[in-house]
Amino acid sequence: MEFEPTRAFAQELDQRDPLASFRQRFAIPDPDLIYLDGNSLGRPTLASAERLQRLMSEWERDLIRGYNKDWWHAPGRVGDKIGQLIGAAPGQVVACDTVSINLFKLAWAALSLRPGRPKIVTDALNFPSDLYILQGLTRLLGDRHTIVRIGSKDGDITPDLDALETAIDQSTAFVTLSHVTFKSGYLYDMAAVTELAHKRGALVIWDLSHSVGAVPIALDACNVDFAVGCTYKYLNGGPGSPAFLYVRKDLQEKVVSPIWGWWAQKNPFAFELDYVPAPGIARFLTGSQPAISLLTMEAALDPLLEAGMDALRAKSLLLSEYLIYLTGFFLAPLGFRLGSPRLQERRGSHVSIRHAEGYRINRALIEEMNVIPDFREPDNLRLGLAPLYTGFEDVWQGIDRIRRVVEEKRYEKYPHEKLTVT
Repeated sequence: MEFEPTRAFAQELDQRDPLASFRQRFAIPDPDLIYLDGNSLGRPTLASAERLQRLMSEWERDLIRGYNKDWWHAPGRVGDKIGQLIGAAPGQVVACDTVSINLFKLAWAALSLRPGRPKIVTDALNFPSDLYILQGLTRLLGDRHTIVRIGSKDGDITPDLDALETAIDQSTAFVTLSHVTFKSGYLYDMAAVTELAHKRGALVIWDLSHSVGAVPIALDACNVDFAVGCTYKYLNGGPGSPAFLYVRKDLQEKVVSPIWGWWAQKNPFAFELDYVPAPGIARFLTGSQPAISLLTMEAALDPLLEAGMDALRAKSLLLSEYLIYLTGFFLAPLGFRLGSPRLQERRGSHVSIRHAEGYRINRALIEEMNVIPDFREPDNLRLGLAPLYTGFEDVWQGIDRIRRVVEEKRYEKYPHEKLTVT
């Protein structure tokens, strides 16, 4: 598509957008706010607010009886809904706990399946918390495993795929990567990497946190072993909403979680003193699950399922192409450069633009321009494009306000010292 740099052109794109009506299903109290951080925390859906109200009434009325009516089986039911978004047949996904806890469970399980292999392969572009979990796990296991982190050849935008291929060998127990990297938005070829690992006898754990809900995912078709992901970004589940994990069907009876909780017990209400794992994916639960956040998150999944991942991806790509065009037209002359892959097939749904004053520009946008992006070291302004509610005029206005911050030198009044949350 041939783009134009005018606001009128952005409005025309919005009028043609087949997903435009989904914006009305979100709570947007300030229509002037340009929210470009849905890759960190999605907007709340009206359906979630309604579900929360009903849940409070259920709690008041049913008390403990609510577990038999709806709550007890929610982790598996919600997991199957998420499964529809990530290409997983029923019975392979469960919603529970956090990404970090779930990664710990699956990494331990993967090592148990490959006991003679001491190497774990990941990359330096991975989300740091994932790396911390791996470091803690290897320490817990007596430092018998080595973590190999491959790097990048182009300033933390694109992973060094040659180094990745070299690193995966017969000593590799598993490979774990973020499907979409958190800084640059680089999108791995899931099928190719999984096939490569399997050829070397290694397992794969994918972190889907920055791709689920924005990028079509085909876990079953790619023969993926394990996956984790969060629900508060593009799935709009709310702050700290439960994460999820995936275990391929044929692996479920071969492994157990290292954290043995009563919800994962075969007969939890028998209250037996010795643990026997539940069949199937339920064995990866732990203790009591947060019903309120779990069920309100479930309601937020329905608009995504209705829109369909192909349509969401099509809009996401058009939004990001348009944003990159506007960045080149308005911001490149002001010292900005692209911090994300230029090829759309290698890009998720957020775009990083880089500037030496990125942090102070980010502060000025939030404090006085009514724009919310986020900042990631060393110089990345991340602009998240959530296709259910981000419009093309949002993108145009966001870029225009960034331009004004730099041209008017508004950022110069802000200190270099960083706030706790950037």
